[in-house]
Amino acid sequence: MKIRTKGAILILASTFLASPVFAASREENAAAKIVGEENAILTDAPNVPPVIKRKNATKVIVHLEVKELEGRLADGVSYTFWTFGGKVPGKFIRVREGDLVEMHLDNHPDNKMPHNIDLHAVNGPGGGAAASLTAPGHTSVFSFKATNPGLYVYHCATAPVAMHVANGMYGLILVEPKEGLPKVDREYYVMQSDFYTKGSNGEKGLQPFSMTKAIDERPDYVVFNGAVGSTSGDKALTGNVGETVRLYVGDGGPNMTSSFHVIGQIFDTVWPEGNMSTQTHNVQTTMIPAGGSAIADFKLSVPGAFIIVDHSLTRAFNRGALAQLKVSGPENKIVYSGKTNDLVYLPEGAGARVADQPGRAAPAARDKAERIKAGEGVFANNCAACHQPAGQGVPDAFPPLAQSDYLKGGKAHAINAVTGGLTGKVTINGQNFDGVMPAWDLPDEDIANVLTYVYNSWGNSGEDVTPDEVKASRTKAN
Repeated sequence: MKIRTKGAILILASTFLASPVFAASREENAAAKIVGEENAILTDAPNVPPVIKRKNATKVIVHLEVKELEGRLADGVSYTFWTFGGKVPGKFIRVREGDLVEMHLDNHPDNKMPHNIDLHAVNGPGGGAAASLTAPGHTSVFSFKATNPGLYVYHCATAPVAMHVANGMYGLILVEPKEGLPKVDREYYVMQSDFYTKGSNGEKGLQPFSMTKAIDERPDYVVFNGAVGSTSGDKALTGNVGETVRLYVGDGGPNMTSSFHVIGQIFDTVWPEGNMSTQTHNVQTTMIPAGGSAIADFKLSVPGAFIIVDHSLTRAFNRGALAQLKVSGPENKIVYSGKTNDLVYLPEGAGARVADQPGRAAPAARDKAERIKAGEGVFANNCAACHQPAGQGVPDAFPPLAQSDYLKGGKAHAINAVTGGLTGKVTINGQNFDGVMPAWDLPDEDIANVLTYVYNSWGNSGEDVTPDEVKASRTKAN
């Protein structure tokens, strides 16, 4: 394109001058003098190692132990994870551009499989995979120069690669630029991934990996930091009004792209794809490919519980891709007023929606105690996202179930609400709510279990709801 005006030339020139540039080339970082050595500080999600303050390149020694172990994927659902460091995702690694990284990969003697590591921060064949193939009970060592600043994924690349990654073998390595990143008050590590189990979502017990579902890209779970609910409730991220927060976000895959979003926050600055050369500003949702990353900064302006999701929303509310950031501090009614009025709106044709969830036969609970136990899992998989894990609800959005006076209307009243849905204004515990609760197409057994769990939790009346009572009182949704 030919630029014809002086003003356009000045605008173009100023754009180039304002664009950030790398402080050093790949070749300059490769040749950077190494002074001393140190052991890397490694952290488990959601924690991040401290900011690097040294001004020189050094030798950084990283020890990662591969462990195969059984752990929680969802309430009542366990899975045999393959891990870098004993948890999913793997340890967060933080180095500085120009550093010489000496990687020690230790494959625990109790493991059954060989493993390796492919770091996307490496310029070399396989990202280090060939140099690090390690049998159980052995250690492999190799080194690389951190020549390119950025936030990079690492993962296992042992065949079948998709299986190793799907079982939890991924993490993030930050190659911090020499000049550092802008200072923030809090930094967190969040990594999304998809899991494929032979049983369906919510099916109890130890669930094995399904290669068929993985090949078909039909995940049963899409989660943050390795499990449903791993970063919510008492494990939520925290902050205070006035603070700045930085999220280092990765997508381990193996298949799903993330539409990463924090409900009620706008990202002031995003480094898309984890690169350090380009920033974007005032971003609502940022796309993170499988095997990719992003860095997102924002300031906390008002208090409240902010929900972190993959904005492919059935992943968030049905498969587990949901986390929380709880912010404390004073209100700012100029920035956000909260509800100031409550008016009736009745458009033609309004009606309750039906949540399209296929029924499945649940194992029959034999008594009230078994119904409570089974109902806890049903609640976690279907209800906790809205009503919250402790039944406290979300002010102005989702009513509380804890000590709920709505439940005092009788068991049939509660069964009708679950099976038929609710729409319009309702007052619960003195609070007004005006929304839609979808009808749940769950088996009688599941509805009996979840209602028994709710009635016997959080100070409620202790009723026992049976499948026969559900069958007798079930409402057919329109």
